[in-house]
This record gives sequence, C-alpha cells and structure tokens, in this order.
Amino acid sequence: MKELIIGGARSGKSALAERRAAESGLAVTYIATAQAGDGEMARRVAHHKARRPAHWGCAEEPIRLVAALETHAAPGTCLLVDCLTLWLSNLFFAGRAAAQAEAGEAIDCPLLRDETAALLDALPRLPGRIILVSNEVGWGIVPMNPLARLFADEQGRLNQRVAAACDRVTLVAAGLPLALKEPRA
Repeated sequence: MKELIIGGARSGKSALAERRAAESGLAVTYIATAQAGDGEMARRVAHHKARRPAHWGCAEEPIRLVAALETHAAPGTCLLVDCLTLWLSNLFFAGRAAAQAEAGEAIDCPLLRDETAALLDALPRLPGRIILVSNEVGWGIVPMNPLARLFADEQGRLNQRVAAACDRVTLVAAGLPLALKEPRA
C-alpha cells in the first residue's frame, strides 16, 4: 500500500506516519530528506531521530529519493519518507530552479523535472508499504516572492500527483487525521 500523509507545519503528520509505520508490523526504514545545514535544522533532525525506535533503519537521501526507495523497498518492509517538501526544496536548490525563479527566468530544471517524474513512475511498482509525508502549502496567502510562489505551485502539483498514485491519503490538522482517500475494498 502507498500512503500520503499531508498537513501544515507542526500538524502531527510525521507523528501519524511514524505511528502507522510502527503499527504495520513490518520492518521499517525511515528515509530522511532533510539536510542539517544549520543549528536549528540540526535540532529538528535530532528531535525526529530521538522519537524513532532504535531498531528502525534509516537512509538519508536529500536528492535521489527514487534511488533510495528502489534500494530499500521490498515485500515485508515499510518505508517512511519524511518529507517530500524538504526533498522538493533540495531539488530546487541543487538544480537551477531556485536561481532561475529568483532571476525571473523561465524554469528549466532537468533535475527537478526528472526526479519528480521518476517518483511518480516508481511509486506504483515499488514493493512493500510506502508512507510519504508532505506539507500542504496551498492554504496561505499567495507569496510575494517569485521563488516562494513557484515552490508553492510545484509543491501543490507534486502533492496532487502523489495523492493520485497512492491508495490512501490522510490530511492531518491539530494532530487529528482526516481520511481523504481510502483503499478500495
């Protein structure tokens, strides 16, 4: 089963994903997309590590998410990807999308295009259980900054496409899950 868990910042989406992974009864590998580039982010990463069970595997992959999924996915496993939002941000800055947006140029970023397309292609064929966490960024005001607008647009499109490819989609608000899409019986 493939599942997308979305919500706002500090909504409880990661905690729900971790609970569902633990309840799956499968061997769990946590695929972390965050990069601890400063002290504040290092504290966030440490907080996430501290609350995960010690017996869970962990793979850190900020850019080549599909390669990590293909390496670790197997029958009898649960992969928890936290999170697609940081991964997308990493793609923006590793490729040329961020610089192009800031310069007011048209976006032509093969890394961004190819990696997101590869994820959508891989999801249906990956074995085991996959839980993906992502931020819902479309409920705020339209950002004034061109890069922020582009990011919000791309995050919204990515969430829509991943949701379409998943069996279950859950929205989390104030720590409460709301089923948006359930597996067909």
